[in-house]
Amino acid sequence: MTATLDAPVDTAIPQPGDIARRWLAGFGAALERGDVRGAAQHFLVDGWWRDLLSFTWDLHTTHGRADIESRLADSVPVHEPRHLVLSPAHPAEAVADPEGDWIQAFFTFETTLARSRGFVRLRRDDDGEWRAWTLISAMEEIKGHEEKKGHRRVQGTNHGAHRGKINWLDRRTVKGEFETEQPAVVIVGAGQGGLALAARLGQLGVDTLLVERNDRIGDSWRKRYHSLVLHDPVWYDHLPYLNFPDHWPVFTPKDKLANWFEFYADAMELNVWTGTEFTGGSYDDATGEWTVTVARDDGSTRTLHPRHVVLATGMSGVPNIPRIAGADTFEGTIEHSSWFVGGREMQGKKALVVGCCNSGHDIAQELNEQGADVTILQRSSTYVMSSKHGIPGLFGGVYEEGGPAVQDADLIFASLPYPLLAGIHAGATEAIAEKDAEMLDGLRKAGFKVDFGEDGSGLFMKYLRRGGGYYIDVGASELIASGEVTVKQGTEIDHFTPDGVVFADGTEMPVDVVVLATGYKNMRESARKFLGDAVADRCQDVWGLDDEGELRTVWRRSGHPGFWFMAGNLHQSRHYSKYLAFQIKAQEEGLQPIR
Repeated sequence: MTATLDAPVDTAIPQPGDIARRWLAGFGAALERGDVRGAAQHFLVDGWWRDLLSFTWDLHTTHGRADIESRLADSVPVHEPRHLVLSPAHPAEAVADPEGDWIQAFFTFETTLARSRGFVRLRRDDDGEWRAWTLISAMEEIKGHEEKKGHRRVQGTNHGAHRGKINWLDRRTVKGEFETEQPAVVIVGAGQGGLALAARLGQLGVDTLLVERNDRIGDSWRKRYHSLVLHDPVWYDHLPYLNFPDHWPVFTPKDKLANWFEFYADAMELNVWTGTEFTGGSYDDATGEWTVTVARDDGSTRTLHPRHVVLATGMSGVPNIPRIAGADTFEGTIEHSSWFVGGREMQGKKALVVGCCNSGHDIAQELNEQGADVTILQRSSTYVMSSKHGIPGLFGGVYEEGGPAVQDADLIFASLPYPLLAGIHAGATEAIAEKDAEMLDGLRKAGFKVDFGEDGSGLFMKYLRRGGGYYIDVGASELIASGEVTVKQGTEIDHFTPDGVVFADGTEMPVDVVVLATGYKNMRESARKFLGDAVADRCQDVWGLDDEGELRTVWRRSGHPGFWFMAGNLHQSRHYSKYLAFQIKAQEEGLQPIR
């Protein structure tokens, strides 16, 4: 398998729908009679099962038939899965692959508390039987607490006792101020993660307040550097419930995205207090309630008592700013990439950008366009792929123009457990590198050190494991290869002088501006900043893969009751906000314990 997901094609497999139906009938029958060993026999010996809440109320990856049987034994008696049915809207499909063809199919099922979807890939075993190579089970709705959409949508009329004196706007104004009621959830940060989660919770009937320190929703993007454009394509970036319009550009400019966020919050009727600083809080273990304070833009202070606090300030939270000797003597400008806005006169100035991920490259490119003499300091190595070849190579067949509906694409993409995805993406990374050969050769000749990830798996696994270490090229690589942006490789800044820097290798460089594209501290440190050691010390580190290959802590229990982390790119915010919202809703309804 040489790409993330090859498009379904005709193969020598006859009647894939019948094969999938027989497999699902056998698997479902075993589950319904509680025969976990029999159910596990429907997997390959080295098969994979990823569960998003349906069986485990957590995000879990299980590998190997023996471990799958063990997990089924723990969960089947509790959740009682039943009514497994192939999706009539998604006919089973056969997929050709040099390493072995497979059949893939969507299905639905129920448990005691929920309705769910699944997606399975079947491969022929050595004995000729079709068994699951990968299977994902994902919660879609909690029974009795369904979203009010479709035939459940509200009427919108307001007749009766008040004779229309209180209209929709009146209700929204009262609701948004929380003068007489307390929000069940306070979300800190109204970026993509906070907005997506608030929208999900709103549709589940959970009273939610977003607090945003900026003056406007979307300012976290507006205030970034002048030329910033998203590196991911539009069909990968939709928010829940409202897709971008069909005329939207493939790569979204930052200010256009910021304006969309404002529109989204209004359309989804989200309660957002802008210009509001979250100033701290404490948790009462006995009552299961927070006491948090916020400072509003009118100078007032409010004390709130939610049952849940969600930190949605993103992985880009507390800047990682290295302490470098002599910084206080430097007569030029030192700023972190998160403060860099660009759009200023740099003609003839010497600039040094420390760091070679997306932000470092983008800032180097912008400084060059502003007329600066730019050097980029690469301390280790970087994975680089072009947007032209890399995006189709990784997401083709799933997230692309005319591809599957976004809710289907999300399930397909999530159905590949991350440890398995590493091997698959190694092939895709190699194929992308062949197409990018000229660009990569130019980088190497310029002294830029290229890598392909610790196991050759490239971009996405670097993102999951480290949250960085890569660049999706949109122009800076050509500047480096041509020498317009020079490279200083394999060293660090040892100390500043009044007019420049001295590197650890003993060389010196005069410089006027230093931009530290050095990333951010673990999101757990954002919790420490907002809520102190008492909360942060009970939490686990955020991001990076755990022993199962799932992301640690984010969208899951944090280790502290009533406290959650929400982070990720637009795609992850859209998809995983669903599962975090379900967990909060389940706790609110007494379906799951708080601890």
